[in-house]
Order: sequence, then structure tokens, then C-alpha cells
Amino acid sequence: MLKVNGQAGSATIATDRAATKAPLPRVLYLSFFFPPSRASGVFRGRATANHLAQAGWDVTVVTAPRDFFGYYLDGASDESLEATVDSRVNVVRPKMITYHWERDVRRFGVFRGTFPTLSDKLYRRVQNWIFPEYYLGWAPGVIRKSLALHRERHFDLVIATGNPFVSFALARWLGRRLKIPYVVDYRDSWTYNQFTDELLFPEDGKVMRWESRIVRDAAEIVFVNDVMRQWAADRYPFAVDRMTVVRNGWDPDVLGQVPHAPADPDRPLRFGYLGTVTGALPLDVLFEGWRRARGHPLLAGAELNVYGHLGFFPHSAGPLRSRLQREQDAGVRYHGAFSKTEAAKIYGQTDALVFCPGGTRYVTSAKIFEYMATGKPIASVHAPGIAAEEVLRGYPLWSAAARLDADHAAEALIAAARAAREAGPAEHEAAQRHAERFTRDAALAPWEARLRAMVEVAR
Repeated sequence: MLKVNGQAGSATIATDRAATKAPLPRVLYLSFFFPPSRASGVFRGRATANHLAQAGWDVTVVTAPRDFFGYYLDGASDESLEATVDSRVNVVRPKMITYHWERDVRRFGVFRGTFPTLSDKLYRRVQNWIFPEYYLGWAPGVIRKSLALHRERHFDLVIATGNPFVSFALARWLGRRLKIPYVVDYRDSWTYNQFTDELLFPEDGKVMRWESRIVRDAAEIVFVNDVMRQWAADRYPFAVDRMTVVRNGWDPDVLGQVPHAPADPDRPLRFGYLGTVTGALPLDVLFEGWRRARGHPLLAGAELNVYGHLGFFPHSAGPLRSRLQREQDAGVRYHGAFSKTEAAKIYGQTDALVFCPGGTRYVTSAKIFEYMATGKPIASVHAPGIAAEEVLRGYPLWSAAARLDADHAAEALIAAARAAREAGPAEHEAAQRHAERFTRDAALAPWEARLRAMVEVAR
């Protein structure tokens, strides 16, 4: 029997269910960001759908139109990701009202083209009245398609992942309408800024009321770490018994096995940062710390190679590209975006990794799980006490800045350089053993078991 951290593996569950001829539990999964989207949250959605399908669920994913990512988000897609979605997953892409994102006047309707100011005012008023989020235009298509699919064959469960958080409102509406349980997955925070720890909406405003209703009626409320769960528990104590944690993880089917590759003693070290670069990252501290660390003999001539998209939207790219270019004299090299399927090759060419998320104690960052899976040295440059430290503890090749300043960042980078030069196969193997605890399947297996029990009770 396949085991994952003591849990029966998805292949065994699927086989056992097939042997008993029991009907497959049918789930409607609302995941706006799904392949080919390249948004960071897409990997959790992809992994959840795949895991459920492999565990013997009939999975229907309702997501955004494909051209939304390519046209309205200016190519924010990774076509290679679609091939990694399990063939048993039914992916549905209903049409979407794209008023907010449309900037080409040639595509405006008659009313908007003739009365643009009045049209915008009416649009914002209706949006704020119904659900104050730009992604509201996704809702009509989701409702129509979901109801039609349910008429063909009933769903047993609705799961919604956010952001966007209109998916939560849709899950609640559909759950009540179809008389089935719904689950919400807080992939990100909704009503507070996890980078500044500040509320984003008025205490007595519409969004807070929406969140309270959604949490009140949900069968389960899921968070990616316990710090986020605790914030919600303090705010909504009436639902604390339904709040759980399902961590992110890394994807062996995409990353594969990164073998031990000692740093070439005849060339300078290569550090790497892989992930989206945003203005929330502490780049000034990182780059000043990098410059200071480069004065150490271990980092003489070292490179800091940056791979990833610049921001989440097109307007973010220019300033971030300029910021990186200013560090070229210090060996910082920006290599552009990469597909998920190229990650293993890039990791193989890298001697040590830089973990540099922005934010406060609520931040885990899905990237850290993949970093650990490589077995490479990791230098942490971020505010101390963030949630990511919970999973990094025990990783044998981790060096962390005690404070978020240039001197401590330099110390962490130098320690990672030393590990890159000195660590051997045993340390690499120990690091990967630590990471094995954090695969996606290891995180998702207990959740899948709870969802199955929930459906069986509801049936």
C-alpha cells in the first residue's frame, strides 16, 4: 500500500473505491487562477484538483477563460502547466464580463463608448452593491454553468479557493442553492494585508459582512498556515472548530529529483532567486547585503541570478527591471521568466538559493517548499518570525538573517556560501529528507479524507 506520512496514498484510495463500486464523490472546484495562468496560487489549485482526481473524485474545475490571462493580463500564462493537469479533471471556462480590464475603446459597447463616465459610475455602483471586487464579472457565467452541470449530475461538494474572493461568495450561494456543503480555502488573506498586518476594509463594511456570512455557513475553512488560521479564529470564534490548516507543498511530478551537484571549485558561486519579483520584497536590504557579502573571499565574483516575472501586472515590470539593472555591477543578473517545467534545470545550475519574501508573520510563500526539495543551501533575507520559518526549522542547510538589515543579510549569504562549498552528499540527502515531509500529497491527503467523510455524511 502506498503511504504518505502515514496516510493511505491517493492511488490506494482510488483502487479501494473502484473495488467497492461506490459512486465517485463529485466536487465542483472554483479556482479562478488555474493553468495556463502563471499566478503563484495556481500551483495549489492544480495540485488540489489533481490530488482529488487521483484519489477517486469526479472533479470539475470552473476557472477563468483562457484568453483572460493571455489578453487582459498581457501574457500572464504558462502553457506548459496545462499538460500537468490530470486528464480526469474536467476544466470548464465560462464566459466572463471583462468590463474592468477592457482598455481598447474599439471593444467598448455603444453605451460605454458614448457615455464612458456615466458607464463607469454605474458599473462601480452595481459592483459595490452586489460584491465589491473587480472579478465579479466572473460570477454570472460560473452560476449558469454550475447549475447546468448540477442538473446533469449532482455535485456533492463545492470548494472555492481565493483569491479572487468572489469565488467564496459563489461557493456559499451554490452550496445553499444546491443544498450541499461548501469549503473555502484561504490561499491568501482577504480582509487584511498580510504584508502590513492592516485591515483592508472598514470594520462594519460590506466586505467584512460578506466574510462573516461565508465563514459562518462554510463546512470547513482552510488556511495555508496556523498564523492565518489564528487571525480568523480570533475574529470569528463561532467557527473555530471548522478552521483547519492545509499547508502548501512542492510538486514532485513537476520538479522531479534534484541530484547533489557540488559547486565547481574553479568558478565563483552562483546564487539564485526563483519566483515573482514584486515591490513588496525587501530588495534594498537584499542588494546591500549582497554587496557586503561579496567582499568575503567565499563570494568573490559570485553571481545572484534572478529568474521570474516582474510583478503580477504589466505596469509593474518597468520599475522592477530598472531596479535590478542598477545592481548589475554587483553581479546581479536578471534572466527573465521561466516555465515551471524548466525549474529543475535552473536549480541544478545554482549553488545556493536566496529566500526573500516580503511581508509580516502571516507569510509562508509556496516557493520555500520547492527550495527545500532541491537540497541546496538556503539564505533567508526577510523579517524574522514569518510563518515560513515553521517549515524551515530542521532544514540542515538553512541560514537566516537574525534581523532584516544589510549586515545580517550578508551574514546569512556568507553562511550559505560556506555550505555550498563544504556540504556533501550526506547533507544534501538530509535536506531532501526534511523536504519529503512537505510534498503536496502529504499536505493534501488528510484534507481529502476529511472532505470524503463530509460528503458521506451529507449523502
